[in-house]
Amino acid sequence: MTCVRILRVNEKNVLVLASNSPRRRQLLGLGNWNFVVNVADIDETQLAGETPKEYVLRLAQEKALAVKDKANAENIIIGSDTTVVVDDAILGKPVDAQEAEKMLKQLRGRTHQVYTGIALYRVRDGKMLTELSITDVPMRDYTDDEIRAYIETGDPMDKAGAYAIQHPDFQPVHSMQGCYAGVMGLSMCHVLRALQKFEISPAADVPTACQTLLNYQCQVSSAILRGELVS
Repeated sequence: MTCVRILRVNEKNVLVLASNSPRRRQLLGLGNWNFVVNVADIDETQLAGETPKEYVLRLAQEKALAVKDKANAENIIIGSDTTVVVDDAILGKPVDAQEAEKMLKQLRGRTHQVYTGIALYRVRDGKMLTELSITDVPMRDYTDDEIRAYIETGDPMDKAGAYAIQHPDFQPVHSMQGCYAGVMGLSMCHVLRALQKFEISPAADVPTACQTLLNYQCQVSSAILRGELVS
């Protein structure tokens, strides 16, 4: 479990995570940065004609801006949004068990995309940086009984696409080669790349820590950090 240090408001270079997601808190903690959590409350309705890329980047920026009035001048606010895309349609969080079952059946045995938009906002000068992670996710051919058992756990109800890639029992994903952390909600190599532009470095080897935590051998980490993989 990530320990979030509560800092005095006058301490400098503190990151603010504009999310209540425990998964994002855990991932951001891999850098050993000082950070606090300030939850953003925004309308996540997709706009007419908005593409998945536009959607997640807009929401990430809106989340960061939503908490700027509670931050101090030295803060850098991180907003992030993740959505599942199949057949060019966005799958949000299910409203009930019936919709969760429909989503999981729609994704079963197919490859879809997970879009994660990340926005970093520096309060003192209003500079905003954005990053986008797009990962192909091939789902296994799980059974109807497995779907029902998973829904009974309650886990799908606050997840885009009605699943968590890391769920230990359901294990919905067959195999993948992209950014596992991005599918969880916060691509840490993209965060690193953006923070470097703000001259902020981690106090830990984030790519190694990320792969160790997720028990996953990432094949895109180096390319992202070199700036070669830009969605």
